[in-house]
Amino acid sequence: MRRSILAAVLGLLSASRAFSQEVPAADHHQHLFSPDLVDVVSRTEPVSQFPPITAKDLIGHLDAAGIKRAVVLSTAYIFSQPSRKVENDYERVKADNDWTSAQVAQYPDRLIGFCGLNPLREYALTELARCAKDPYLRRGLKLHFGNSGVDYHNRQHIAQLQRVFRAANGYGMAIVVHMRASVSLKMAYGREEAQIFLNELVPAAPDVPIQIAHLAGAGGYLDPAVDQALSVFEDAIARQDPRARRLWFDVTTVAIPDAATEEMVRIATRIRQLGVQRVLYGSDAASGTPPREAWAEFKKVPLTPAEFQTIASNVAPYFQ
Repeated sequence: MRRSILAAVLGLLSASRAFSQEVPAADHHQHLFSPDLVDVVSRTEPVSQFPPITAKDLIGHLDAAGIKRAVVLSTAYIFSQPSRKVENDYERVKADNDWTSAQVAQYPDRLIGFCGLNPLREYALTELARCAKDPYLRRGLKLHFGNSGVDYHNRQHIAQLQRVFRAANGYGMAIVVHMRASVSLKMAYGREEAQIFLNELVPAAPDVPIQIAHLAGAGGYLDPAVDQALSVFEDAIARQDPRARRLWFDVTTVAIPDAATEEMVRIATRIRQLGVQRVLYGSDAASGTPPREAWAEFKKVPLTPAEFQTIASNVAPYFQ
């Protein structure tokens, strides 16, 4: 009798442990939206209507998913997106980074914040230095190459990006980068551009984690150019290239609803080639798919339970 009770208890503990391991320890790609940012986007892009998202809203979504922590990547760079032509954009960028900092400060045991800016703006290094002194933004920098209009074949752009990467490295700030070049501007992107990223930008920040968002894409995994870009990092990892030592990859929005089977299989293959120990869970802003639903969508990728558990338990060094 006692043995059967003990076996039952042990079984429940084992099941509970397995369940907890399948809940991501952290969401590595989240955004908040300030009222000011929502207003700017609604006026410059009327079809993109969404409400503000506060830290309180995000905490509710994390609780619903059972996720303990998240990194909030400031979207202040949107104010300096070239196509929006926002007046006095630096003042708006500063204000939005400050708003993000104040939101994160409300939940310091759950959230950490990253500074957001357009690296090509003349004030980029000034704003980065300011963020590096903010206790709620100093852990990292979020860059969005597509939104910022980065051209991998513009030598001035690459030189400026190197300055920003070096500065972030000097401040000990991790870098999360949406490295996919602009789709709307039809900028070149693929294996050659990823090689430029690896050869010229990664060496400028050798001491901090560099997290490549969306598996080097912008969401989903249908675009052949994204697969070509990601292959550069897979090759570097396979040959134990020292430049790949601090690279991480988040799977934010790569698994989309109704994705074709072959697309999901390709995602699983690429994750294994990168190494599941380098892969981080992220879900993006909750105005799209909340963390709980995003994790359920990602669980449709044909990985093994052990692989999902590894990804769920991975936590980037910048959380420490």
